[in-house]
Amino acid sequence: MNAPVMVAPDSGRIAKRFAALKAEGRGGFVAFITAGDPDADTFADLLRGLPEAGADLIELGIPFSDPMADGPAIQAASLRALKTGASLRKTLDHVRNFRKSDDETPIILMGYFNPIYKYGVERFLVDFKAVGADGLIIVDLPPEEDAELCVPALEAGVNFIRLATPTTDDVRLPTVLKNTSGFVYYVSILGITGTTSAGNDEIKSAVERLKRHTDLPVAVGFGINSTEAVRDIGAIADAAVVGSAIVNRIAAQLDPDGGAKPGLVKDVLSFVRELASGVRIP
Repeated sequence: MNAPVMVAPDSGRIAKRFAALKAEGRGGFVAFITAGDPDADTFADLLRGLPEAGADLIELGIPFSDPMADGPAIQAASLRALKTGASLRKTLDHVRNFRKSDDETPIILMGYFNPIYKYGVERFLVDFKAVGADGLIIVDLPPEEDAELCVPALEAGVNFIRLATPTTDDVRLPTVLKNTSGFVYYVSILGITGTTSAGNDEIKSAVERLKRHTDLPVAVGFGINSTEAVRDIGAIADAAVVGSAIVNRIAAQLDPDGGAKPGLVKDVLSFVRELASGVRIP
C-alpha cells in the first residue's frame, strides 16, 4: 500500500526529467558538486557545463562548516568553498545565473538546516523559488521536525526529497515517505559519503522494497564512483548519484595553495561525461 504523499506543485522540472528518462528507457545520472568549490568563477563554469557533460539532474551541496553526513572529500569541498566566500545567498545566486542559459535541468540543493534557519525559512523559500531551484534535501531534519521546513516547503511548491537508508524498515518507511516529493534518495550504505560501496543485490532488493511503498522515482547515492557502478545502479534504480568521486576529481586539479589549475574545468567535465556514459544506451 502506497504511503500518502504530499506532492509539491513545483515547476515540474524533476517530474518532467524522470518522465523523459523513463521514455528513453534508461536511468538518470545525478552529479553532485559543492556550491562555490573551489572558487566562485570555477564553480560557475563547472555548473554551466554539467548538463552538456551528461548530468540529467544536478545536486548542489550548500557549504556548511559541520557537514556531519559527508565524508572527508565533501567536508573538504565545503571548507574550500567557505574559505573563498561561499554562502547560502551566493548558492542561490549561482542557481539564478545558471537558469539564464538552462531552464530545463533540475537543480536540487542538499545541505543542513542551520544555514536555512539563519537565513530565515520564509525568506529562503521565496528566494529558492525565485531563482529557479527545484528540490531540497536537508539531511538533519527527520520527519518529526517537518513543521520546521518540510511542510512550509511543500506548501510553497518546493519538492522536499527525503533520504531512506538500509535501516529504514517497513514500519518507518510510511513516516519517511509521507511528505516526500520529487524522488526518494536511497542512501545505499551505513555511514558517511565516499567511504564504501554496497552490493548490487542489496541495492536491488532495497529499491524493490521502496517501490512497494511509493510511486516516486528512486535515486541511489553514496559509494558510487565509477562508470561501471553508474551503469549497474542505472539498471536497478531510476537514477545514480555521484558526489565524492567528482569532488575528489576537483581536488586533484588544485595547485598547492588551493587554487584551480588551468585545466580543472575541462578535466572534471570530461570525468563527468565518462561517468554519465554509464546510463547512456550505446
